[in-house]
Amino acid sequence: MKFSAIQVGVLALLASTNGAYAQQAAAPAAQAANNESTVVPEVLITATKRTTSLQKTPVAVTALDAAALEDAHVQTIQDVTHLVPSFQATGQGDHGVITMTMRGVGNDSAKTEYADPEVAFFVDGIYSPRPEGATALLFDVDAIEVLRGPQGTLWGRNSTVGAVNMQTVKPKLGVVSGTVSGGLGDYSRMGARAALNVPTGEHSALRVALIHEEHDGYVKYQTLPNISIADQRAAYLASGGDPAKFKPINPNNYVTNGPRYNAQNQSGVRVSWLYQPSDRLKWNISYERFQDRGTPSMNLMQTPRAGQDEWSALIDTAPFLHRNVNTVRSRVDYLVNPDIAFAYIAGFSKFSGSSTYDQDGGRLLPTSFTTGGDFQANNTVWSKYKSNSHELQLQSTGTREIDWQIGAYYAAEDNGIRFDIPIMHGTQDGSVVWQGSFIQPKETVDSRAIFGQATWNLAGGWHVTGGLRYTSDKRTNEGGNGYTWNYDPNVPQLPVTPNIDPTKPGQGYNPSVPSNDGRYKGSKMTGLARLSYDIDKNHMLYASVSTGYKSGGLQDGGRTYGAETLTNYEFGSKSTFLGGALRINNAAYYLDFKDFQFSSPVTNPDGSHTFVTSNVDGAKVWGLESEIQAKLSPDDKVALALAYTNTKLGYLVAGSNDYSLPFCPELNATCLDVTGNTMPHAPKFSMQLNYQHTFRLADGNSLVPRVSAHYETKSELSVFNLGPEDQQKAYTKFDIGLRYQGPKQFWVDAFVRNVGDKRIKTSAMNGGNVWVAQYLPPRTIGVNAGIDF
Repeated sequence: MKFSAIQVGVLALLASTNGAYAQQAAAPAAQAANNESTVVPEVLITATKRTTSLQKTPVAVTALDAAALEDAHVQTIQDVTHLVPSFQATGQGDHGVITMTMRGVGNDSAKTEYADPEVAFFVDGIYSPRPEGATALLFDVDAIEVLRGPQGTLWGRNSTVGAVNMQTVKPKLGVVSGTVSGGLGDYSRMGARAALNVPTGEHSALRVALIHEEHDGYVKYQTLPNISIADQRAAYLASGGDPAKFKPINPNNYVTNGPRYNAQNQSGVRVSWLYQPSDRLKWNISYERFQDRGTPSMNLMQTPRAGQDEWSALIDTAPFLHRNVNTVRSRVDYLVNPDIAFAYIAGFSKFSGSSTYDQDGGRLLPTSFTTGGDFQANNTVWSKYKSNSHELQLQSTGTREIDWQIGAYYAAEDNGIRFDIPIMHGTQDGSVVWQGSFIQPKETVDSRAIFGQATWNLAGGWHVTGGLRYTSDKRTNEGGNGYTWNYDPNVPQLPVTPNIDPTKPGQGYNPSVPSNDGRYKGSKMTGLARLSYDIDKNHMLYASVSTGYKSGGLQDGGRTYGAETLTNYEFGSKSTFLGGALRINNAAYYLDFKDFQFSSPVTNPDGSHTFVTSNVDGAKVWGLESEIQAKLSPDDKVALALAYTNTKLGYLVAGSNDYSLPFCPELNATCLDVTGNTMPHAPKFSMQLNYQHTFRLADGNSLVPRVSAHYETKSELSVFNLGPEDQQKAYTKFDIGLRYQGPKQFWVDAFVRNVGDKRIKTSAMNGGNVWVAQYLPPRTIGVNAGIDF
């Protein structure tokens, strides 16, 4: 077995320390105190970019601390969704990313530089512009806050309908502490995590956190069914093939061993340093390296071929994934005087990656080497994304008659990609159906903003908040184009590979006309108006109107598309009962979503393929959310999250190559009028219930069983609403766990996820008239053990 540098580092730290991973255990003393109390612990959040109590913050926000994340075995943002009302995440196989939907609004196509998400993802307050950032392992995490509703005033870019902020564990002065843990499970799962905090002087401290997680792929390889040579020849001749050019199907074109699809092999390291020379000045800086050597997630047939396992596919493109992300994050806090604080937050990230993906998934069997099924591979030859951001904040401190903050923001991106799609008749040895190479060497983003927000704390418990943000966006595409197979009879019909340069004459490709070169410029003012009322120290009501905005941009052919906007009307309450043993937070909202940026791959009347983004009418969305936490006794904890969502699309006639749609003569293309349809990934009702009980053993040890149940009604998987295959039916999913807390902070945690082995779809398509889907993982079983010091 070969080990990466990060994996070697993990093993070295495991061998040299006697600790346990800090994310996997809150401070032992605090945890013990909470377990012996009948009060739900207070949660501090940064949703308003200042530290406040969850129950005193008039925002619909779910806060998950390290213990809650560990109990749910959260590794990626997709694992968070079942813990948060009105939150969904969708797996995308060919680019291996996760796209997010909140309150029924999202964009499944926001998986490359071509489209931006509506739900923004932040790490330590720094925006992660590319979706790949959200697939990274969530390791050494102190908390995750999920803010629902537009957050553009304070959080900025692309938080049209919500934002997710992940807070990493920071170094601590004067403390030597650490954690180490390891785990095993089915599908040959192995995991290791470690963290170490050490002082580096009186005024500084260093923290190093490492992680490695791997498991085999869930998708088994099928073997090509036996097709007689006589039948192959007959099919070939019936298609008009030249008898002299017939050849049998090459079984070596099909993958039968090696790494499987849906495998994990991810590693990360984060080095954080704190410098705090005085109570007035503090600097946190970190370097993070993440690498992914797993495999993409496969589209599986919803109705398996006779005699085949549900988790299997006939594969003719071996999976490959190679991604590296290097990130630097920095935050400087300075107390100007007792009344004013200043902060400078900066980040830099560089991503590089490549992958190969079997897009056809063996849905159709070939009848000869060039008839019957088809061969389609979606290959990212290379992709590179660079981004940097800078934010200046100035805000009042303490509680005053007026709490205020102002700021300025700048962000820039420089992105590029080469993405190849070869489609061949029958097998990869067949003739070309269509193929092309999309090469975008330079696509830039320049975003600037100024913002301000103030809260007037009036007599009688009333609070009035107002905020504005002005954003200016510029985008350019330089030197990009799509190169399409021109069916030159003098050029061998071979699938496009990285060894072929389609930009050179004589290779069989013509550039698209016009090219992708173009420029976009736009700006928008967004804002927030909110009124809140403290009934007493335990109960609060609020009402707000806020607007969200996502920049327009560029697409194939250098064409522009406009910005989309959202207005959110919301009423909420936050209440504490029974002396702190019960907390209930509610929100009701109505979203007016306009100029929806609908993106899809389409075939143009001339036969060329492009990725098109159009501004369409939008949608109307309304819903209710409730989060309940209770300490039934010192030993019993329960949490319940409920959500009702109603969505209705405005006028939209949509087309997509991912679906088999009827022909529209007026557009000379396939399309469907989806006006009035339900938005995808928006079940009418969903519920998440978590319960755990502590059995106290001798010598302060404990045994804590827990159960988690998630239920949701059926949900659509696309705007087309094409019936059961294009839906995830109503389901209930259970996760269970058992944790033993032993002596000297030693612990063992066993878990079973998806106990009923439910087959839960996150996306679907039927581009080849055969329905396929992406699925959440099958039932998985594992155990982790660790020790803290």
